[in-house]
Amino acid sequence: ETFAMTEPDATEGRIIRAMVGRDLDSMFPPHTPEIGEELFRVENWTVHHPVDTTRKVVDNASFSVRAGEIVGFAGLMGAGRTELAMSIFGRSYGSHISGAAFKAGQEISVRTVSEAIRHGIAYATEDRKHFGLNLIGSIAVNISAAALSKLSRFGIVDRFSENKVAEDYRGQMNIKTPNVSVLAGNLSGGNQQKVVLSKWMFSGPEILILDEPTRGIDVGAKYEIYGIINALAAQGKAVVVISSELPELLGLCDRIYAISEGTITGEVDRADATQERLMHLMTAGKD
Repeated sequence: ETFAMTEPDATEGRIIRAMVGRDLDSMFPPHTPEIGEELFRVENWTVHHPVDTTRKVVDNASFSVRAGEIVGFAGLMGAGRTELAMSIFGRSYGSHISGAAFKAGQEISVRTVSEAIRHGIAYATEDRKHFGLNLIGSIAVNISAAALSKLSRFGIVDRFSENKVAEDYRGQMNIKTPNVSVLAGNLSGGNQQKVVLSKWMFSGPEILILDEPTRGIDVGAKYEIYGIINALAAQGKAVVVISSELPELLGLCDRIYAISEGTITGEVDRADATQERLMHLMTAGKD
């Protein structure tokens, strides 16, 4: 469709309808949170730059997330959101990392990625093409990648079981592809993101950290991803969402932390959150 923006009906709704082929009554699916006890907590987490070890990229950060809760992290580019997430996930980033992580009140060790996965933590990277997927591997190979031990015996992967698991997730996640033998690199951005989420869901996590989960995908696929995130929370999982889009955080999250220059500057409940309040916290300490 082509139309001039001077036309009276040149609205956001019309653009969305032209993009996805249907009306979206709301940008976010309905969600009624059922929040339980605290499931994951980080205390006094400090991370230094991996090269310039004198520079702190995360400074004494503490946060918590409860079962069934979606917690957001808002911050400007370079604020330390991704560095915080990656350092928690098996120290995938940083040096001289200190602090403590607790799951259901018990301190856990997350010094390696394997340990983090074993404790039920999953991290979906913001860069799915370089770090989240094997683009020259099939959908089935990608979905099984984080939990191959579930499908292997004596070091040999059962390809029949692998394909069956992938087909199950293809249906659950509505991955638009004729079969799970298709290469991940041939999928659209939204379907690639569904494969990334399927991979981590198959690992059986209790705490999911989703870094920019809707970056580079169209508004229709975003709605589906939001539905998946809501469903994960409804299952009692603790979900952390990092996003550069404030409307996304406001529409999706039950609670939002703001981070600036590596320091958590505030925490806002959903009912009290506004873009202006978050932006104020996100720029705290700036000159």
